[in-house]
This record gives sequence, structure tokens and C-alpha cells, in this order.
Amino acid sequence: MSGGAVLRFLLPKCKPAASMPWKVPRRRPVDTRTGSPQWDLLPQGRAVHFSALLLAGHNKWSKVKDIKIPKDAARARIITKFSMLIKVAVKEGGSNPEFNVALAQLIEQCRNKNIPKATIEAAIHGAEKSKAASHHFYEARGPGGCLLLIEVFTDNNTRSHQEIKHLLLKNGAVLCVGALNNFDRKGVVVASRDGVSAERALELAIEAGAEDVHETEDEEQRSLLQFICDLSSTKGVRTALEAFGVHTLSTGMEYISHTPTPLPQNQLDASATLLEVLNNYPDVVRVWDNICALE
Repeated sequence: MSGGAVLRFLLPKCKPAASMPWKVPRRRPVDTRTGSPQWDLLPQGRAVHFSALLLAGHNKWSKVKDIKIPKDAARARIITKFSMLIKVAVKEGGSNPEFNVALAQLIEQCRNKNIPKATIEAAIHGAEKSKAASHHFYEARGPGGCLLLIEVFTDNNTRSHQEIKHLLLKNGAVLCVGALNNFDRKGVVVASRDGVSAERALELAIEAGAEDVHETEDEEQRSLLQFICDLSSTKGVRTALEAFGVHTLSTGMEYISHTPTPLPQNQLDASATLLEVLNNYPDVVRVWDNICALE
């Protein structure tokens, strides 16, 4: 049994650290019967766990929702969505990345994804000209009661609202009120995994002051780690990780759910289709969800 498998028994499926008073694991000597490290749970002021590797439901869902997108289409979508994100950031904080942290983070993310400089500059200049566009969040309930937060950037909110409402209804979902209350704005530090084990990732999260660590993949299927932290601590967590020799790639903000909804396979498939439809809608920037796979 691996160290990750030992930790798995200490953490309930589909349950994030923010939802209950987790205690930080402490390693004890290797069990001579199994050859794997043993763990105690120690009282600690903040909660940390390796959610995507240990909570298989989250990892399974991430693979289900991404599998439908062909590589070329995924690349085109990434460029389009980042152009929209840049426009949102410029509208809300100005076009100078030295004074606009969100824009600076997006530019760094674009560079890491090899998005052309000309595309980045065009998005910034386009945002300065498109004064009529506005930024909105729609809340929705999807298959199995899952919750969605739909980020929209549009020059006609009435049109977008009606068309997204129609797309939701066609795919077993409805607009609702209160979904936003199930999400927290968190800072995210993305790092290359580079062979880092679940055990080491957990240790790094604790030592750097992160609240959580997820495994994920980029569009090139490269294995990455996402260190989740308080939004105000993002820079400090990144600095600490780099001091430990971790190769960080970018920082940003995400809406992280503190009440995940576990879904069986048929509802995972339905949700993946719904997210595909929403992400293909031109005015949708991003869709956040609270879905994990029922184990």
C-alpha cells in the first residue's frame, strides 16, 4: 500500500478541507508489515490535504469534463477565453499590468501557454475600445443538483441572459439564486509537478502556507500542481514554494467550492455536456462548478 493510499483512508471522498476541521497529517516511521509510511492527525490552525490525488472523485470529474474537447479546438478555446479574461481585467483595473495584478497574472498565464504576444496586445487594446461590454455572474443548478457559477462578458446582458437560460433548460439545468454562496475566491499558484509525490506535495503545501493542493493537467496533458491559498497570501505562497525548489508557472484567482456535489457516471456525463455547451457560448468566459465523481 502506498503512502497516498494510507492517506486516502483519513479523508472522506468528495469532501474539501474547507468544509470541516481537518488536522494536518504527521508522518511516523514506516510500518514494517506494509512498507508504507504511517500518519497521525495533528491539531492545526488551518486545513491542508492533497485533494485531487487522494479524493479520486475530483480527479475523475476533471478527466470526464475535458475528454470531449479535441486538442485543436481546446487550443483555440483557450486563446479565445484568455482574450476575454484580459478584456475583463482591463475593464476592471486598467491596461497597465504594473498597476493591475489580475492583468499581470493573466499575461504570465498566457506566456506559459505560448499564446502569441500579438494576441495578448490585441486583447488589451480591444478592451480599451469596447467600453460597452459588461461583466456578470449567472448562478445555475445542473444535473443532480450540482451548482454552477457562469462568468460572462457581454455587450448585451439581456440577450446573453436569455440565451444562457435557454441553453441551461435544454441540458437539464436552470438559473438559480444562492449558488455563489457555495464558492470562495481563492488564490491559486500553479506549479510543475516534476515527479513530486502526493506526500511531498502535501508537505510543500503545509510548509508554504497553502490551504490545499490539487493535481491537474494542462492542454498538453502535462501534470501540474495547484496550491490553493487565501487570496491575499498568493504572492507569499509562491515565494515560499520557489524557495523550496518548486518550479512555479503562474498565479491567479479561482472560485473554489466548499460544498462539492458527488454525481454518478450518468450525471457526470450530462454535466460534461452542459459545460461543453456553456463554454462554447461566445459570451461565457469561465464556468466554475462544485462537481466530483461519486465513488
